[in-house]
Amino acid sequence: MIDNRIGKRFKQCREALGLTQSEFAEKAGFTVNYISTIERGTTFPRCESLISLLNTLGVSADAVFCDVLDHSPNYMSSVLSEKLSVLPSASQKRILQVVELMIHQELGACNTQTQASTTVPNET
Repeated sequence: MIDNRIGKRFKQCREALGLTQSEFAEKAGFTVNYISTIERGTTFPRCESLISLLNTLGVSADAVFCDVLDHSPNYMSSVLSEKLSVLPSASQKRILQVVELMIHQELGACNTQTQASTTVPNET
C-alpha cells in the first residue's frame, strides 16, 4: 500500500517552487500523468525516478518522507524554525509560548505515565 502523505509532500514541494505539474514533469523528464499519479498517492517512483524527482525539486528525501518516518523530527524542527524566523517578533514569542506550554504538558503526561507504570500496587 502506498502512503498518500508522500504524494501530498511531493505536491507541496512542487507548489512551493511555483511549478505546475506540467512544468515539473518537463523539468524532471516525466509525463504529467506520472507526476499526477505520484501526487495522488496511487503510484510510488522507483529509486532512480525518486532521486531524479527529489533533485528536480531541490529537496532532501526528508522533505517527502517526514510524515511517514519515525526519525525525521529534526527535519520538521528546521522547517518550522525557518518559517518562524520570518514572522514578526511578537508572533514568534506567542508561538514559542504555545510550543513551550505543549512541551511542558507532554513532559507532565510522560512523567505521570512513567510513575503509573512503576508503581507497585499494595497487597491487601
